[in-house]
Amino acid sequence: MTNHSLSRSNNSLARQAGLFYLGVVLTGIFSLMYVPSQLIVWSDAATTFKNISTSETLFRWGIVSSMACYVFFIFLPLSLFRLLESVNRWYAQLMVVLSIISVPISFLNLSHKFSILTLLHPELPSTLTQVQVQEQVMFHLNAYNDGIVIASVFWGLWLFPFGYLIFKSGILPKALGVMLMVGCFGYLINIVANLINPTYADLGIAGWVRLPASLGEIGTCLWLLIIGAKEYPKS
Repeated sequence: MTNHSLSRSNNSLARQAGLFYLGVVLTGIFSLMYVPSQLIVWSDAATTFKNISTSETLFRWGIVSSMACYVFFIFLPLSLFRLLESVNRWYAQLMVVLSIISVPISFLNLSHKFSILTLLHPELPSTLTQVQVQEQVMFHLNAYNDGIVIASVFWGLWLFPFGYLIFKSGILPKALGVMLMVGCFGYLINIVANLINPTYADLGIAGWVRLPASLGEIGTCLWLLIIGAKEYPKS
């Protein structure tokens, strides 16, 4: 294969991965950030229930967006594997395994949101009072968030082999690889700190700890999509 055709092949694989990555980023932001910010008031069950009831379509779109995100997250690491496996096949396989493990966890976790829809529209007359229904909705929202924490362990772990592969590849900027590897530890630090210290979120540092991962992932997504990937250096 000529250098020109190899470069073109790498660019094709890179942009394919970039499209899947963009799908993950956009659907993830919508379902994990925008929808909750519009509907959920954690300190007020009655307001949260009212928001979800009156904006049920938005809540349902949040579920659809989550499912799309997890589907994209199956195809993303598989595309990256094709692009990066020649760097180190073991690390490429580890990247795929750690990322895809999160998918069934994430899909099963969505059952809590379907349970909320059932509470909004019970098939049989409910014996629960309005206050009890509101409490059940908050229970499922909190349980869903706990599931997100579990999935986040793998959302963080996969970044280390991914970042290592980018750093060693020579076809993408090394700085992106460094940010992704650091971002892996940022995810894990936030998870452990939240579990050990319930007031950790009030300290205002979680966003800074998560920043390398955010910059690394969004930067990698845009680089793959817009710039593509160089040819592999000659051995």
